[in-house]
Amino acid sequence: MSLPNDYTERVYAGVLGKIIGVYLGRPFEGWTYDRIMAELGEIWYYVHERRNVPLIVTDDDISGTFTFVRALADYGYRRDLTPAQIGQTWLNYIIEERTILWWGGLGNSTEHTAFLRLKQGIPAPQSGSMALNGKVVAEQIGAQIFIDGWAMVAPGDPELAAELARRAASVSHDGEAIYGAQVVAAMEAQAFVESDINRLIDTAVSLIPRDSIIYRLIQDIREWHAQEKDWRKTRERIAAHYGYDKYGGNCHMVPNHALIIHALLHGEDDFQKTLMIANTSGWDTDCNSGNVGCLMGIKNGLAGIDAGPDWRGPVADRLYLPTADGGRAITDAVTEAIHLVNSGRALAGLAPITPKGGARFHFSLPGSVQGFQPETEVESRDTVTVENVLLPQELADEPGRRGLALRYRHLAPGRVARVSTPTFIPSLAVAEYFERRGYALLASPTLYPGQTVRAAVAADAGNATPVRCALYLRYYGPQDELVLRRGPWVELAPGARHEFAWPVEETDGAPIAAIGVELSQDYRADGTVYLDFLTWEGTPRVTFRRPDFEGSMWRRAWVNAISVYGQRWPEAYRLIQNQGRGLLIQGTREWQDYRVTAPLTPHMVKATGIAARVQGLQRYYALLLAPENKARLVKVLDGETVLAEVDFPWRYQRTYELSLTVQGSRLEASIDGQLLFQVQDPDPSLASGGVAFVCEEGRVASEWMRVEGMDVKSSSAHGG
Repeated sequence: MSLPNDYTERVYAGVLGKIIGVYLGRPFEGWTYDRIMAELGEIWYYVHERRNVPLIVTDDDISGTFTFVRALADYGYRRDLTPAQIGQTWLNYIIEERTILWWGGLGNSTEHTAFLRLKQGIPAPQSGSMALNGKVVAEQIGAQIFIDGWAMVAPGDPELAAELARRAASVSHDGEAIYGAQVVAAMEAQAFVESDINRLIDTAVSLIPRDSIIYRLIQDIREWHAQEKDWRKTRERIAAHYGYDKYGGNCHMVPNHALIIHALLHGEDDFQKTLMIANTSGWDTDCNSGNVGCLMGIKNGLAGIDAGPDWRGPVADRLYLPTADGGRAITDAVTEAIHLVNSGRALAGLAPITPKGGARFHFSLPGSVQGFQPETEVESRDTVTVENVLLPQELADEPGRRGLALRYRHLAPGRVARVSTPTFIPSLAVAEYFERRGYALLASPTLYPGQTVRAAVAADAGNATPVRCALYLRYYGPQDELVLRRGPWVELAPGARHEFAWPVEETDGAPIAAIGVELSQDYRADGTVYLDFLTWEGTPRVTFRRPDFEGSMWRRAWVNAISVYGQRWPEAYRLIQNQGRGLLIQGTREWQDYRVTAPLTPHMVKATGIAARVQGLQRYYALLLAPENKARLVKVLDGETVLAEVDFPWRYQRTYELSLTVQGSRLEASIDGQLLFQVQDPDPSLASGGVAFVCEEGRVASEWMRVEGMDVKSSSAHGG
């Protein structure tokens, strides 16, 4: 598999097309064509404001698409990745009844049904089989809506994309649902090297059975399109021959796949018109629109998206991926595109790319802003705009280097310019909204005290005067109001460049919500400052505890995979797990070498402890107070391995201080200051990850957890 020269940019366009399509169709998901026309008219642009809902949402289409494909990274980028391994990826990242899926119940929601099968020990592909779940359940739409990532890691290789799609789809689906998923994946993979829609369809249908309904449906729609160029009349024929009345369940694959083919054929190769047809036609609008947007993004690139209205500005690359890996929940289209690109490169036997030395925010793709937007509080409203540009040659280390132009205007005493990007849930109101609609935004912050923020800024040579510049962050303070904390100021003369290194200080247990750049002046001034990159490094030195003020966002910084985790109790953390093992998780996959310590008071619990290098619910190390008066060091990696064990007569109601150190391949564990275990684990699978409280069948309490980085190394995340 050779990669196209513009592979990275085309993947980015595909990711953008996916999220734009989902955001466009989400406010009226499930509506009929007649209702859409009566209440909204043809859907040429976002309608979220008319529906009084947010634009950027948590959604199964997005969460599943960019989560399940992580199976490639978690299992060593093997081309022979199995359905069973993808099923384990479901169990690792999905928190039951809380993340990714529509939790509609056994026999009603296809994905919920498959998840329950997996949880019962039934591996994929049996978990999604028609033999086990019945034809109607097995042939719903989910196989198609989650499939785009598998195509984007196989550019120009529709056979591989279709095969990966088959394995991934079989975790939860069967029959026609798999064929529909294969068609979408094959078209998207081939779209990296072929621009003609009809040739893409020809390639895709050659990979599915000729006697399938999906094959016949595509042939019918192609014939109808050849006979009639009015998309509305073709839609009527689809409703008559392949409508919801003929295919049962809540959201069948067949009718919605028909609308995808219909929109692609009638869309005249135009991103906006194709999305308009997919959305105005009704049924599962966000799903269909997401697949169509992804395909059109890959095929026509960023230029195709930018040819119409401003799709990208309101989105600003933002997306949410709530999973058991909470440090990845607050993310952006560039970050997810790079993950997919590096998966594709690994499958092709190539080394990963690390733009600007692996900087978190590097702005290397045209038009990318990675969530950076002007803040709108009174003192900074309308003082700055954000634009992705080629950096001036005298300020860049290399030709073609991109960054953000922060164009400020009307700066004066009392007026500042602030531009920031989220590092956690943007507000309490946002968190509560998503909880009400059933797709909670479970997330951990991406930035923590003890880490060092690094950024490079430069003043345009044409500025008339110097400008002051500082980094700043916002964290949640009393009543969950955002508190501003600013780093040191630097004065930038015209043409000057400066690199910040700002250690983040403790926030009294409160999560950091945003990071940004502030500009100020002592007199009226206009000009431009360039942001080359912004990143951070190191493992935190932080104590998680109840802050000394009222608020709830400190609790929400923990990813809740526990039966009961409430705020009414006197302890900072009272965890209750009714069945099996539960985790309360915080941190990011980037944390490597550190010590985690916490006091635990067990109350009628089977086992309890702390975990390190947590990568989800099925991947971590843990130090446990275990059954039969044991202390146990375990490795959980798609099953549990006891690394060390010792007699330890622990008791209910007594508090024990557990400490677990992970440094390279070495693990060291102690309880109440007594060293119990020193173990080497050369397996690199758990080289990094967050932390967690562990509770198994019962109740445990704690007041704090401390994380201390063991070996903070300097980063090269700035270089050319």
